[in-house]
Amino acid sequence: MSDVTAVENLVKKHQALKNEIAKVIVGQEKVIEQILLSIYTGGHSLLIGVPGLAKTLMVNTIAQTLGLDFKRIQFTPDLMPSDILGSEVLDQNRNFRFIMGPIFGNIILADEINRTPPKTQAALLEAMQERAVTIAGKQYKLNRPYFVLATQNPIEQEGTYPLPEAQLDRFMFAIELTYPSIEEEIQVVKTTTTDNEVKLKTLFSADEIIEVQHLVRRIPVPDNVIDYTVRLVNRTRPGLEGASDFVNNYVDWGAGPRASQNLVLAAKAHAAIHGKFSPDIEDVKAVSLGILRHRILKNYKAEAEGISEEKIISKLL
Repeated sequence: MSDVTAVENLVKKHQALKNEIAKVIVGQEKVIEQILLSIYTGGHSLLIGVPGLAKTLMVNTIAQTLGLDFKRIQFTPDLMPSDILGSEVLDQNRNFRFIMGPIFGNIILADEINRTPPKTQAALLEAMQERAVTIAGKQYKLNRPYFVLATQNPIEQEGTYPLPEAQLDRFMFAIELTYPSIEEEIQVVKTTTTDNEVKLKTLFSADEIIEVQHLVRRIPVPDNVIDYTVRLVNRTRPGLEGASDFVNNYVDWGAGPRASQNLVLAAKAHAAIHGKFSPDIEDVKAVSLGILRHRILKNYKAEAEGISEEKIISKLL
């Protein structure tokens, strides 16, 4: 199959996937699209939203429609690395046998990742980066495709362990989940308070997702788009020549080179699902908020004046 035909097929399957997910999840189209872009590019996402917005249901639904193995880990302050990675146990024949932890799956929901200590956070983040874990000196490869969706509750931060900026940078997208509209919430209440069970179709397989990830990487990118992307990321960095007064006044630290890489990859996937065979600057702008939001560190002045990361990014586009 040629790449042109593969892109055309992806457009159809992506639309069918959205229709299938909409049988269970009402609204949240932008959130679902960003999660799917992460999966198509092989990245990970951080989902920020208050409790009760169907984050777990959303990820479970996406996993079902993609034909992937879904695991959920509820992070707590007493969770140890071995609780998520697995451990060696002595069997009845007095031989050590490795029992795999919940991290061995295709889609991992890391619920409230900021509730667990740095040691356990680091174990998950290592697995995300290396796609492998090492237990007792032996390396175990994780299943492909491998995608981590971590959630954070933005309300209650007391007694939590916020992710450091260097670890936040490992997430491709930071996705904000907002309250549904009144019409959407009416639809949610109607569909979730009946005895009807929705049957979901599986539209992809693990091998097909891996093929989509390779297809996205093969999509060519014009030099002017790469130039725009790198200059956009460069404009987030205060103190550099060419940085605007706005950035110098309100930003402590800007985005690193990983932001440029992720912007280009996400722009490729965004172009592909909209039937384009090469991304343009509009595709970069369409994915910039989710990719730059958690990579820009505001200063106290921005906090005092109520200037959000979204406003800073909109000034740069």
